[in-house]
Amino acid sequence: MNAQTKKMLSSYAAKIRMGIIESTYGAKAGHPGGSLSSADFFAYLYFNEMRVDPKNPKDENRDRFVLSKGHCAPGLYSALAHKGFFPVEDLPTLRHIDSYLQGHPNMNTVPGIDMSTGSLGQGISAAAGMAKAAKYIHKDDINIYTLLGDGEIEEGQVWEAMMFAAQYNLDNFCVFIDCNGLQIDGSCDEVMSAEPIDEKLKAFGFEVMTINGNDFDDLEKAFDAFHNTNGKPFGVIMKTVKGKGVSFMENEVGWHGKAPNEEEYNIAMAELRAALAEIEEA
Repeated sequence: MNAQTKKMLSSYAAKIRMGIIESTYGAKAGHPGGSLSSADFFAYLYFNEMRVDPKNPKDENRDRFVLSKGHCAPGLYSALAHKGFFPVEDLPTLRHIDSYLQGHPNMNTVPGIDMSTGSLGQGISAAAGMAKAAKYIHKDDINIYTLLGDGEIEEGQVWEAMMFAAQYNLDNFCVFIDCNGLQIDGSCDEVMSAEPIDEKLKAFGFEVMTINGNDFDDLEKAFDAFHNTNGKPFGVIMKTVKGKGVSFMENEVGWHGKAPNEEEYNIAMAELRAALAEIEEA
């Protein structure tokens, strides 16, 4: 990846992280930890990969993305806002009674949302159906992407969707798993280990790649490998840091579903503003 593209993506990732903090602070609720760990993925997906048009969010020929780990809506909302689907200024209205930005993605109210999600395991199932429709009915070059959490893949429905994707040779389907190692009740290993995730994906008929999900060069390699795979769905295991980018949130399970207070908000925003300034000055 060239330096200019990496700088652009790093800048958007920092802005997405700032939006996550702004929205969860504004809501006094939400899920910052897994949103922050996914911010680099969201930046790459929306600013270097997917064919989407904020001016025409229902374009039939667009690529689709389904946030299967729907509780990490703050990260997706922030990416969509910075892409131009709706005003960035609306992010602090997250979860407010009169806001269209509710705690989980709602395709009926939020421009750019392709599927309403929240019940873990159901997002990947809907995404697999979209991939089959795109491949066998629409028959245009449409790719379907979905993002799951490593805690989410403890759900049995996830693996039923994997079988479906392999059965129908959905090589337009790319599944990312955000492996930050933590879920609401503790570490994934202690709660219910899904390891070995790579071998499970292979056994369910996927081509598989493991990357550093907070590294843009690795993300580029994964997307390139997906585009060069034929006849099989593609799975990417992203090793990430929960709470990435905010020092006191990193690798702390308590930030799975807790909003920052005013002091914490100020510290987090100061860190992210400094990181953004360093990126833009480089």
